[in-house]
Amino acid sequence: MLNPFLEKPKKLESTIMSMKMLAQKPYNKNEVDPYTRVRCILMNGTEYEAVWSKHHFNRHCTDNDIRRRVALIRRCEQEQQKLIAGLKPPDENILQTTIGYEQLAVDLTAILARRQIDKNVKNALDFALLEDFDHLYRYANLLETDMREHAEKYVGSYTEIMPARPTVAHHRHPFDTVKNHICNKTADPLAMCDVSIITAAEQQTMNYYMNLGAFYKNKVGREIYSEIALVEEEHVTEYGSLIDPNATPLEELLMHEYIECYLYYSMYNDEVDERIKQIWLMLFEQELAHLHEAFKLLKKYEKKDWQEVIPNGEFPELINFKPQKDYIREIIANTVNNTEERESYINVKKLPEKSDFFVYQHKFIKNVEKMPSHRVINDHIKKFGEDYRVQDSEHPIKSLRSRKIDNVDLGRTQ
Repeated sequence: MLNPFLEKPKKLESTIMSMKMLAQKPYNKNEVDPYTRVRCILMNGTEYEAVWSKHHFNRHCTDNDIRRRVALIRRCEQEQQKLIAGLKPPDENILQTTIGYEQLAVDLTAILARRQIDKNVKNALDFALLEDFDHLYRYANLLETDMREHAEKYVGSYTEIMPARPTVAHHRHPFDTVKNHICNKTADPLAMCDVSIITAAEQQTMNYYMNLGAFYKNKVGREIYSEIALVEEEHVTEYGSLIDPNATPLEELLMHEYIECYLYYSMYNDEVDERIKQIWLMLFEQELAHLHEAFKLLKKYEKKDWQEVIPNGEFPELINFKPQKDYIREIIANTVNNTEERESYINVKKLPEKSDFFVYQHKFIKNVEKMPSHRVINDHIKKFGEDYRVQDSEHPIKSLRSRKIDNVDLGRTQ
């Protein structure tokens, strides 16, 4: 497997792109492979995280020589983000793009969870997986109700669409969303990569819903974006708390650039659109320059070799997007009734009545029938006689098989 530290990079200044280079032709929303859309969303979120992490670096560093070098990398990554964001076509509306966001959240989370050997990281991924899966179902119903479109058009045959742990059960006390962090020096290298990858992906979704949801055309649509944005806040807290807080800023910088190299190389090897495949290759080569610049800074200012941060520089198994249906069904069958209790995950039936989960549910949900995530399903049932689903076989949970009733008890009542 490729080791980016052993590759010869371009000069950092050569990664600056012209405005013309940023204006790439968007994909066709009606013809693009769903996983090409997913890859674009993932890398846009990765660059968003790269930019903001370096802004935080800038605000906590007193050495202007370091800040100038980081500013150069950050500007280049701003350009990369603009290029990738521009691949989304102008006729793809907020809700159509949202279907792509949730397909990414579902399939990426399942891919990472399946390969994890760190129990705490795997538990976090499996837990949030069911919630993003349920979000996809809710937005897909809104899509048909408001636009008479089937989400299957955008997810293809890759991802099923059906309920999981109901969204109304996702609202938990903030105390229960904080988990134990990993230690980079002792953790499995894959765990270090995966917690950073999923945090950036979920953070982008949270930001998207926080801002663009307010532009939706009707009241219930605006409200479901607000409701699910709050759940994404929980997910970002959960995943972000797994990241090692003891790494120095320059160690974090090196890790960020390494992960970007890894992701672009994965996207390049996984891409089916030849034009976009070449974009991933170009951006991978740029990231090599960023990675080697980060290593120079680490070496100069902290006297550390890259092996002290990333012991084995060879890329782990590359990310390959493919259907995760069987795994998702297994996690639904085994954990649909789970919730969080501090650092742990527990069947809601085992929680004491005065637990923070029930306290928060009581404060936040005054009338479950008026919750936006529940209303979008009821509205669809009233309009079409049943909910919208894309299932390969019978739902693994008996109480979620009815297409005429939206279950609001699983995962939230005793």
